[in-house]
Amino acid sequence: MCFWPRHRLRLSGWANLQILANDFTKLWQDCQDDYIAAVAAVGASGWYILGREVSGFEDALSAYCVSPFSVGCANGMDALEIALRVLGIGPGDKVLTTPLSAFATGLAILRAGAEPVYCDVDEHGALDPDAAAKALDSMNGIRAIIPVHLYGHMADIAALSAVADQYNVPIIEDAAQAIGASRNGVRVGAQGRIACFSFYPTKNLGVVGDGGALIVSDEQQATAARALRNYGQTEKYVHDTIGLNSRLDELHAATLNHVFLPKLDGWLTARRRIARAYLDGITNPNVSLLPGPDHDGSVWHLFPVLVKADRRDNFLAHLQADGIQVGLHYPILISDQRAMTDRGSPLVSGSLEQARQFATQEASLPIHPYLTDDEIGHVISSVNKWAG
Repeated sequence: MCFWPRHRLRLSGWANLQILANDFTKLWQDCQDDYIAAVAAVGASGWYILGREVSGFEDALSAYCVSPFSVGCANGMDALEIALRVLGIGPGDKVLTTPLSAFATGLAILRAGAEPVYCDVDEHGALDPDAAAKALDSMNGIRAIIPVHLYGHMADIAALSAVADQYNVPIIEDAAQAIGASRNGVRVGAQGRIACFSFYPTKNLGVVGDGGALIVSDEQQATAARALRNYGQTEKYVHDTIGLNSRLDELHAATLNHVFLPKLDGWLTARRRIARAYLDGITNPNVSLLPGPDHDGSVWHLFPVLVKADRRDNFLAHLQADGIQVGLHYPILISDQRAMTDRGSPLVSGSLEQARQFATQEASLPIHPYLTDDEIGHVISSVNKWAG
């Protein structure tokens, strides 16, 4: 969920300028020729669903993520649901996760028939391993953990894996914001875990539309995931399970494989450079920076800062008056959303104090690979001159 003004602002000295959270116009200018060529190739092929472009992108994604198998699907939420169902998790089961994420994280658990259990986050906004251990110790029926690599920072997978191993539950990584991320040399999805990606347009690797994928290390899991995404078919007109209509289409697969994925590492380098400029340049004592656990391992999907809750609206208005588009991620915890509370009291383990602090104090500065040095400098200057 993201909020920003719908109108364009004008400011003295920066006439006709608005620094966007995501600049899709610049993205299109950079990629349009290759994009149109990829679309034309798919059109000329005469094959539009689950063809060589999907399988080609899956191979490329596997190579990029150093994972044996990839399965494309329609979106990131479906990827999470498919991952849960591949592991046999459904009605009567509980899944431990974070309340500080896009609603899709919790919704995927419900769609699989399971019940989400929420516990608190750590100082980086990711699922807290100590809180996870307490939840598993105090509540029966938790059969999986879904940590979210929030903001492009990897969660403490080493610590979470130790907890998961102790209680014999699998980890499914919600890596919608973190393709290419690592922490202490460990990449997303490493060591046999399932990791799920979103290719929603705002993601670091996005499409002109929507898409998703999951990576797995087990061939049987990959086969099951491919069946689930396609009505549950194991072969044409043979349905062995109740599946979804969640196919990554040939157009998106082609543009991902031939246009966007080859640019991803360059885009991530740019994001890290911008994040470093912000971390070094923002000195306003009223703005708390969040450098993350591993600067070079983070893919900086967002650049979050924290300001006092009762001053956040003023901070947003100040930046917007300077022509800077600002996002909020995520101002309402999943466990507090009406869609969850109307079902009854959500399952919560312990305090969600840290998560609520993020929800009420976080604001996201622009960080996309097409920001110019002047735009980066203007954001830094505007943040530093805010009176607090």
